[in-house]
Amino acid sequence: MALARTKNLKSGSRAAANRRRAEKLAAPLPPLMVEAERVASTVAQGIHGRRRIGVGESFWQYRHHRPEDPASAIDWRQSAKTDHLYVRENEWEAAESVWLWRDASHSMHYASDETLPTKYDRATLLTLAVSILLLRGGERVALLGRSAAPAAGRLVIRRLAVDLAQDEAAPSSLPPQDLLPRFAQSVLISDFLCPLEPLETTLSNFAERGVRGHLLQILDPAEEELPFEGRTKFEGVEEPSQLTVGRAEALRAPYKQRLAAHRAALQRMAQALGWTFSTHRTDHKAGLALLALYGALSGDALSQMSAPGRARANPSC
Repeated sequence: MALARTKNLKSGSRAAANRRRAEKLAAPLPPLMVEAERVASTVAQGIHGRRRIGVGESFWQYRHHRPEDPASAIDWRQSAKTDHLYVRENEWEAAESVWLWRDASHSMHYASDETLPTKYDRATLLTLAVSILLLRGGERVALLGRSAAPAAGRLVIRRLAVDLAQDEAAPSSLPPQDLLPRFAQSVLISDFLCPLEPLETTLSNFAERGVRGHLLQILDPAEEELPFEGRTKFEGVEEPSQLTVGRAEALRAPYKQRLAAHRAALQRMAQALGWTFSTHRTDHKAGLALLALYGALSGDALSQMSAPGRARANPSC
């Protein structure tokens, strides 16, 4: 009896701990979703729907039937082979889906000032905001590295927010190499302060299947300006390294040159693979980054907004 009681107490403690963790993860979701809706709504005032590319109707995969799927979408021949209902997806349907990834590695949790959001928080906000815009345009969205298939509907945003919150501290600064369908699109949001070779390998694997996408680099203003003066100790974020310098300002010029070279290499890499690239600072308005990101995905949204007589987005958020 004592042993059974001990097991019950341990089980109860684990359940309570899991509940507290779930409550902690869920706590920021309502304000985060409200903010994402606000940013998306502000940008959406002046943009138009994405152009869709027809790529045929070649078979891609079977997936489990979902409640929102009509009965006409069920592949009855495949479903008769098992105890599950299956829907047949073709490549043109997959191409209307966008796979998103937000870097959750340790370097993303940096903010140089308490008045600024961390790169992680801003990336999460933009991931949700662009998802809202895509869903409003009739697209389906999914997260890279997750088993959930691309989906549409009002409940998708909350599921994405929960999944993003669970990835609070991921060890890798590289996106997962999921096998995406041909001609799909992807959005990768990170500081991309990583070696370029493994990133290029990942992107090349996507590009070989005709996957197009966009890289959004998010940096803290201190990472761009290196504003430190005098004796300064720099500590590694993703590795236990330290560097103490007597005059930090002496590093500013060579640091900026190296950052500019790294960013230019990212730009060339993206262009060579048929991808697009943009940057964003956490002290700038989130709406500006969202406008550029959605414009890159739509292909012509920015030109539409600049044309005479077109409504213009006002990213005051």
